[in-house]
Parts: sequence; structure tokens; C-alpha cells
Amino acid sequence: MLRFLLGALLALPFVGEATAQAVQPGPTLAAVRQRDVLVCGAHPGAPGFGIMDSQGVYRGLDADTCRAVAAAALGDVNKVRFIVLTSQARLPALQSGQIDLLARSTTWTHVRDTANGLNFTAVNFFDGQGFLVRRSANVERAAQLDGATVCVTSGSTSELNLADWARSHNVRIQPLVFEQNDETRNAYVAGRCDAFSTDASQLAGMRAALPNRDDHVVLNDRISKEPLAPAVRHGDDQWFDIVRWTVFALIEAEELGVTQANAEQMLQSANPAIRRLLGNAGDHGPMMGLDRRWAYNAIRAVGNYGEIYDRHFGPNTPIALPRGINELWTRGGLMYAMPIR
Repeated sequence: MLRFLLGALLALPFVGEATAQAVQPGPTLAAVRQRDVLVCGAHPGAPGFGIMDSQGVYRGLDADTCRAVAAAALGDVNKVRFIVLTSQARLPALQSGQIDLLARSTTWTHVRDTANGLNFTAVNFFDGQGFLVRRSANVERAAQLDGATVCVTSGSTSELNLADWARSHNVRIQPLVFEQNDETRNAYVAGRCDAFSTDASQLAGMRAALPNRDDHVVLNDRISKEPLAPAVRHGDDQWFDIVRWTVFALIEAEELGVTQANAEQMLQSANPAIRRLLGNAGDHGPMMGLDRRWAYNAIRAVGNYGEIYDRHFGPNTPIALPRGINELWTRGGLMYAMPIR
């Protein structure tokens, strides 16, 4: 019997670099191609992640993630449409098929990943919830906010995290809840609350946009883990793979030194990992129903992960947020791409 089972296993076809066959488009990829545009859920305004600039162009790390997927799936970075969604509307919009991809600084949690019928693909930003306070308040630690009124946005993990943290640390907090981040920010600026609590990266972006930003400070304390990741619907593994591996490709490109500027030159590289990434070896694109140049197209469109981060959070931006745990694993961070092989 053992000999029979071994023979049967050996008889199964092996999908290797030379034998992989292109697969047919699944429901989401087929719909995206028929429409000839990728529809992404977008933030009403989160500096660094997604915000409309003065030219009416939606910019940010999440925006570039969507553009990378459009370039990988359609070969054109411009074939993407952004639909602005509130915190409460973002998950139902994905569940109902209103959007193809949710890349909107959304935290990967157990409930969202299971009960809501969603799949989170790959973390594109490691974050944690913090507090923005006025420097004049002389608050240095979150525990000093005992008795404070804290502005927070509903429909986000921030609301629950704040309540959990206050209860577990025996800190009396009076939450002032708003539907959208801009309402929450305006309430804080108007002095209706003592602190504003959300993801620390968003707080840094909002602080940078304030006319008197030096009068405000983001506390060093973090009260939660906030792994932010693009999400897709359950039931379409191919589309899940496309989004996940596009994010990994951007990280892998930084690891390998492939940039937006040198990607074409790197097509001549003899490095096996670079050859697989850029489609010169293997059938990694066709395995997902894509062109062999899927990752090359994404990198040429938006750059590697480090370039995207520097564009929106780097030292030459108003946010100037150090990479910290969002550095590559080879530099002490958590960013780590699964191998393309």
C-alpha cells in the first residue's frame, strides 16, 4: 500500500518554473479586466496614506498600493478609480462588491478577517494607536490623561482600543465620538477635547497639516497593535494572491535594490531572484492569471516599498516619520517579503 501511495504521489504533475501554465481569470480579475479599471476604497483624508492633493490627484501609500495592483493586473497605473468611504462604510462596500480592493489604512483583526467575510493580504504598514495632545498641557505619558476628554472616530478600531486601554489601566476617559476623521480632527483643533486618539502615523500626518504644528505633540505611548493591510473578499483566492504578491513584490524590490528608475536596466541582471521578480525566469505571473511582467509593471509604476514610504512619510515630507518597525527586516524592521520562487 505504501509503495502504491508513493507511486501515486510521484505521478502527480509538479508545477515548476518551466511547466507552470497560465490560469484563467477568476471572478474579480475578470470583472476588473472587463471594466478595464480597478476600483479601490479610499480614505476621505489621511495624510501619508490617502489624500487629495491641490491638483485633484489622490496620493499616499495606500493610493500607490492600489496603483501597483492596477499596473500588475491591467498593465496601466492610471486604470484605477478611488471611491471615498467612511470608516463605517468601507467594509460593507467591499463585502457588497462596490469596490475590488480596500486599501484604506485598515487594521487586520480577527473579526474583520473571519466574521466579515474578508481576507487581509499583506501588511503594508505596521502601526499602533497613540495620542495627539497640546504641548501646553505638559502631558508626557498616556496615563496622565486620567479624566481627559478624548476625540475618537467611530467605526474604527481606535474606539474599542481606547475603551479597552482605559479600563485595563484604570484611567478615566471621556470619549467624544465622531463619524469621520476630519470631524474628529476639527473637534480637537477647536478645543472640544484634550487629546485625539487614532493610529500614530495618522496623528503625525494630521499634526504636520496643522498651521501651528509645533504646539502639538504625539505621545510616545502606543496602546495597541495596528497592522494595516489591503483587504479583499472571501471566495476568490486568485485575486487574494494577486494583491498579496503585489505588496510582497514591492518589498522584495527594495530588498534586491530594484527601483522605479533602474527596473528596466535590472532586466539584464543575472541575479536569479531579480530575474524571477521581473519576469525573466519562471511563470509567476501566469500562475496568477497575469503577464510575466506583472511585478516589473508595478515597480515601474510606483517604485519599491522604500521609495513609496519616502515619498509620503520620508524626511523631506511634512510628516517626516522615521521608518522604525516599517524598515526592512535586514535593517531591524518587520518588513519581510515572502520569497518569489
